[in-house]
Amino acid sequence: MVFAMSDLRPEEALSDAVVALRPWTEADAPAIVACIDGDEEIGRWLDQIPQPYTIEDALAYARGMTGQERESRFAITDTGKGAVLGSIGAAWNEAGDIAEIGYWLRADARGSGVTTSAVRLLAGWALAKGAARVQLRADVENTASRRVAEKVGFRLEGVLRSAYWSPRLERRLDWAMYSLLPGELV
Repeated sequence: MVFAMSDLRPEEALSDAVVALRPWTEADAPAIVACIDGDEEIGRWLDQIPQPYTIEDALAYARGMTGQERESRFAITDTGKGAVLGSIGAAWNEAGDIAEIGYWLRADARGSGVTTSAVRLLAGWALAKGAARVQLRADVENTASRRVAEKVGFRLEGVLRSAYWSPRLERRLDWAMYSLLPGELV
């Protein structure tokens, strides 16, 4: 497979009865800030997201200027009003055959099945784009993210012990590593 980032952008929005995934625009910057700024849960699990979170941070994110050139990023929106609920992305390896999913969701949308729907849509899209493997890492203590992975059909492969130093938490983290192969999406 010849890797071209243009091949890993959506031609149209991905959607189901719960959510729609669409590319970010600069007009979404205020909504991104409203979702992230001061959110303790996002800050706890995703220390690479600055806190406080500014409009400049949001514009850089919407423009794809945060150092992840091989990431397919989508706004998670509700199918009814189109309101921004969160973000989901797939970071692709250099060959373009492995995608790693990451996401965040605003506080009032959590626990409603939104993340599960978004992960299912993105994993299906990545597999259709030729991914031989879709993976997801979650802090072993992040039970909500781990449940999402399992509901979609990801299989726990093991724990990457002491895999990451979190400057915000001032401790090393263990990550649960999940994978999904073609034919395993539920």
